[in-house]
Amino acid sequence: MLLCVLALLPTTWIRLSTDGRVGPAAAAPHAPVAMVFGAGLRDGEPSRYLASRLDTAADLYHGGKVRALLLTGDNSRADYDEPTAMRDHLLRRGVPADRVVLDYAGFDTWASCSRAKRVFGVDEALLVSQAFHVPRAVALCDAAGVRAHGVAVAEARNAVWYAGHLRELAAGVKAGLEATFTPDPRFLGPQEPGIARALSAD
Repeated sequence: MLLCVLALLPTTWIRLSTDGRVGPAAAAPHAPVAMVFGAGLRDGEPSRYLASRLDTAADLYHGGKVRALLLTGDNSRADYDEPTAMRDHLLRRGVPADRVVLDYAGFDTWASCSRAKRVFGVDEALLVSQAFHVPRAVALCDAAGVRAHGVAVAEARNAVWYAGHLRELAAGVKAGLEATFTPDPRFLGPQEPGIARALSAD
């Protein structure tokens, strides 16, 4: 019983610390930036879950909720480039290229949040992801110094949806450690002006 309680503590912390700051796109407040987290590619194109995140982000932009989009994903190999595939999807949805900024080293949620603050200078953002992931993203971006509100993308309750919820139990433990010790991401690098340029395009 004690082990079960300890295992659920990080998830409880995430839910309590983000209460009232996660909801559908229609209820999201205005923010300068929307962050979209990578969720895999299929044959070089965004997976279904990732495409849903990107479509929601495009709606936020076209609806005037945000002015710039930070796409954070995995480009650890030359033949796997999440951010570029994400950008191309948004361009097809009519988002201007000068409002889209790519983070090629968003290898996990903590890296994405930490780099958003320390590399791209993001102070406030809407975080776009599925409902099972976005509370953890909000909690970690809080810990990284980004004022965050989560936009939960609705999905059908299929096997992937249930697997995502189960995965969050283990990911919550990792998130608790990251929020406590705030380690450097695997790649940090110099500050980049992309977000400032995108916001100045108004």
